Amino acid sequence: MKLVKHLANLGYGSRKDVQWMFREGRVTDAAGEVLYADDPLDHDNMRVDGEPLDLAPGVLLMLNKPAGHTCSMKDRGRIVFDLLPPRFRLRNPPLSTVGRLDRDTSGLLLLTDDGQLLHRIISPKSKLPKVYLATLAQDLRGDEAAVFASGTLLLESETTPLLPAELEVLDARRARLTLHEGRYHQVRRMFAAVGNHVDALHRERVGGLTLGDLPEGQWRALGEEDRVRLFAPA
Repeated sequence: MKLVKHLANLGYGSRKDVQWMFREGRVTDAAGEVLYADDPLDHDNMRVDGEPLDLAPGVLLMLNKPAGHTCSMKDRGRIVFDLLPPRFRLRNPPLSTVGRLDRDTSGLLLLTDDGQLLHRIISPKSKLPKVYLATLAQDLRGDEAAVFASGTLLLESETTPLLPAELEVLDARRARLTLHEGRYHQVRRMFAAVGNHVDALHRERVGGLTLGDLPEGQWRALGEEDRVRLFAPA
């Protein structure tokens, strides 16, 4: 029954639903031979209705998140999971976002069903840089880079100073900010602390990964080379 459990965990239906799929001959190998529930598990060789199976457990996905989508399954509005195949919502273990981007922030978002990988990415020990492009409501005043790099900046209602962050000024109202930690709404709160407001925010990079030519609203599975790049030293 390993094959039944495997397909159910991938979101193809309940175990009862999947058992019917086997009875109807809808599950085959790549050559079209009908498979049975007690056959050996060979994910890459399996087909459902002639189509290869969805990604095997242990996936890592990159999504180019549009503004206006939230990272919560419970939100009543648009959510990032709407941009993925519907079956992905039914996977077990579930597919989760690696950290969150708020509703109004766009850009690089990672998702995985691998709990150990998720915790490795978000762990402070990993110190993965996260790079954001911020468009501001007011002109930069000129001392923001020094304030953010100081390691002494306190956000409102917090008692632990922020780690040093690097600010690259692009023009009067645009800047690229590199963080080495992830606090709640950190970029927006940092600019608020220096008297400014973020009108638009886009995450460009996590670790060594960038979106490349991935269109907005689209996703792709990351392979082993991408995972190495994610954790590669800057």
